[in-house]
Amino acid sequence: MQQYARCIDATSRPTDHIGDWPETGSVYPVQYRPNARTGQLQVHVLGFYAERPYGAFNCQRFEPVAHIWLN
Repeated sequence: MQQYARCIDATSRPTDHIGDWPETGSVYPVQYRPNARTGQLQVHVLGFYAERPYGAFNCQRFEPVAHIWLN
């Protein structure tokens, strides 16, 4: 299954963030995965490069757009 989500909040980029950052209104291919430490779901934007702190975003920054089942 491929998931897509629209960025609804691209504010508050951390000053130490090195890598790609989403733009408000843009739709991205994503995966929803739980954080290994807290268990809370995070959004991983496929194809984004992130060196630091980590390439995951809070789910509140995105809204689901589509789920496509691939065969």
